[in-house]
Amino acid sequence: MSEHNNDTDKGEKAEKSNEEATNSSSEQEEVEDSDMEKIRKYLAQKLRLVESSDYDEQSQQKVLREVSIDGIVDYIKQNENCKIVTMAGAGISTSAGIPDFRSPSSGLYHNLEKYNLPHPQAIFELDFFMENPEPFFTLAKELLPEGFKPTPCHYFIRLLWEKGLLLRHYTQNIDTLERMAGLPPEKLVEAHGTFYTGRCLKCRAPYMLSWMKEKIIEGLVPKCEECNEGVVKPDIVFFGEMLPDRFHFLADRDFAQADLLIIMGSSLVVQPFASLVDRVRPTCPRLLINKEKVGMQDRLSRLLGLRHGLIFDTRNSHGGRDVAWLGDCDTGCHLLAEKLGWGEELKDLVEKEHERLDSESASKD
Repeated sequence: MSEHNNDTDKGEKAEKSNEEATNSSSEQEEVEDSDMEKIRKYLAQKLRLVESSDYDEQSQQKVLREVSIDGIVDYIKQNENCKIVTMAGAGISTSAGIPDFRSPSSGLYHNLEKYNLPHPQAIFELDFFMENPEPFFTLAKELLPEGFKPTPCHYFIRLLWEKGLLLRHYTQNIDTLERMAGLPPEKLVEAHGTFYTGRCLKCRAPYMLSWMKEKIIEGLVPKCEECNEGVVKPDIVFFGEMLPDRFHFLADRDFAQADLLIIMGSSLVVQPFASLVDRVRPTCPRLLINKEKVGMQDRLSRLLGLRHGLIFDTRNSHGGRDVAWLGDCDTGCHLLAEKLGWGEELKDLVEKEHERLDSESASKD
């Protein structure tokens, strides 16, 4: 009897010990969850990475019928007044013959050894340019929008505008091909500036592309004709310079209104441009048309529950709105146009516009 009682006591003690351990573990997890939630709320408030307390609830809503390009097409068709914001990088201009910056063998940075630079990015650094502008203007011959024609991607963006769907187009490119494709200036944000205009670094006198182009083609460093001292620098944003005020002003408004974000041909590594993808509403679908997946959420952001980066994992509660279509940007835009019923319209627009540009070029010669 005594042994039985002892065994019972031992059992009860072990059970109580296990229960206490379980409760302790549960309490510890609750404390950790509570601490993590405090960190999330603090970062959300201070860094404005989450725009409302309803973010978690909103993000779990089913945004797309299916997480694919077909789901995006259905979404556009169902939203008659869909406000679309597009973002583009060098990948939409490579088929026009303009090199991108980071491709291992053909990218711009890979082919800069001949300029004897301290490092590849120096050619776009303001301090280096002030000391020695010649390498930049030698390179500018390759970058000038001379003889290049806009690509199907550029004309797809124009179609979005013509159909009343384009809220704004944000581009990292300085090649002016969006302008050449007929996109109105008010619909365009050239985040990293443009060759279209330039200014004297000394007296700030303005110059147009046509004037700068003559000097650059002749192999000259453009010098100001007003003060006869300053170098005329194209209005492209160098490392060390602020992005245009127009970029900041419109980004604050446009991304909060967007119903759909389309990102094309960008590596999404250059800030602050890359962070724009996080500024749309939690229920705004995001379509990436690119050769590889980029701009994805990192582990720290995922751990903290922060709204940072694209999430292509459809198993995740936040992953029901991000679609990646991998391949050539022109092919992707043609496919999207066809699925929207605009395939022939896009082909005809490209053909007609290229014929017009060829005719204008021939008349100048």
